[in-house]
Amino acid sequence: MLEVEILDIKLKNPILLAAGVLGSTASSLNWAARNGAGGVVTKSFSLEPNPGYPNPTTVEVRGGIINAIGLSNPGVEAFKGELERIDGKVPTIASLYGSYPEEFSQVAGEVENLVDALELNVSCPHAMTGCGASIGQDPDLTAEIVRKVKQTVKIPVIVKLTPNVTDIVEIAVSAENAGAEGLTLINSLGPGLCIDLETARPILSNRFGGMSGPAIKPIALRCVYQVYEAVKIPIIGVGGIMDYADVVEFMYAGACCVQLGTAVMYQGLEVFPRIANGLEGFMTDKGFDSVENMVGLAHQD
Repeated sequence: MLEVEILDIKLKNPILLAAGVLGSTASSLNWAARNGAGGVVTKSFSLEPNPGYPNPTTVEVRGGIINAIGLSNPGVEAFKGELERIDGKVPTIASLYGSYPEEFSQVAGEVENLVDALELNVSCPHAMTGCGASIGQDPDLTAEIVRKVKQTVKIPVIVKLTPNVTDIVEIAVSAENAGAEGLTLINSLGPGLCIDLETARPILSNRFGGMSGPAIKPIALRCVYQVYEAVKIPIIGVGGIMDYADVVEFMYAGACCVQLGTAVMYQGLEVFPRIANGLEGFMTDKGFDSVENMVGLAHQD
């Protein structure tokens, strides 16, 4: 009942681990797979190592979390070693980023044979200079990145979009026209700020960071809903999903599967089977025999 096929990739359920959470090592990705994730997305990595920002990099706020990790990673050569040790129990999607189209393409080519698909992170709101949301706010640059990557690899390419734009539909259509086979909506919202009352200083070392968690779900849903009406490629929903009811809303809005990030931080890996069981129970009660039959129902006249 919960099985989903997206981009010729078969998932046992439509609930994936999102990029940035437990995605830095093979052991953590395998751990998520063993605990019920239908697929896993790695932490975003780049061509060269990036130390990211110093601590503190995350702070809990009302309605979620603000983080400014700065896309820290050991670089593609080191990350390839982790990808080689993934046990393949569920499909693996590599999240990657760069400062310019050729860098995206080079990283993609390095890992093509180690993963099932690529997720291009063109949308991080707290990235180091030159590789953040400003890329994904430019439809022409987003398209150029997609074209460069598609010239290099044959596996599916998914683009993760930022909500921090005037018109997310324009960016989505540009990515689709350039050859993207799928879209992930949305990356974290912001940047936002949290100030310590005792020191009167911003808590995060970078001052500003991206907001995730339940508070951003209505915005993520709106983005999925709007983009679904404008593109023909599959949409992966992410942003504030905490239970099976949230998953249903995303599917009704147009997502064919979803990713969990902050929910894993709050609830642990048990959240995967909990949501899967809740979703299956809901589908049984409502007479849905497949996830596909739920996708886009909110668009009915």
